Amino acid sequence: MAIHIHLDNILRERQMTSKELCRLVNITEANLSILRSGKAKGVRFTTLNKICHYLQCDVGDILTCDGELEDDSDADVQEKYRKKDGDSDHEGNVMEDDR
Repeated sequence: MAIHIHLDNILRERQMTSKELCRLVNITEANLSILRSGKAKGVRFTTLNKICHYLQCDVGDILTCDGELEDDSDADVQEKYRKKDGDSDHEGNVMEDDR
């Protein structure tokens, strides 16, 4: 997994239950559970801001990235941008200009 969630650790350090955080942030326990498990596909900045505010932490304390891609479906997107940036071929090799 590319993004790692450390919400359980922060909650434990702050001696706060997930139920308390849900009440403060105004999200359901189910949604917080999805976020805590790492299965969330996204999180709103406003929600993240509230979580950080009430836990008195920074976004980087809750979320970290290991630099790896989540899955292969992102490879197509990378290939598209590689071609845009350097006109590379399908193997990532930069092609010469035909002028």
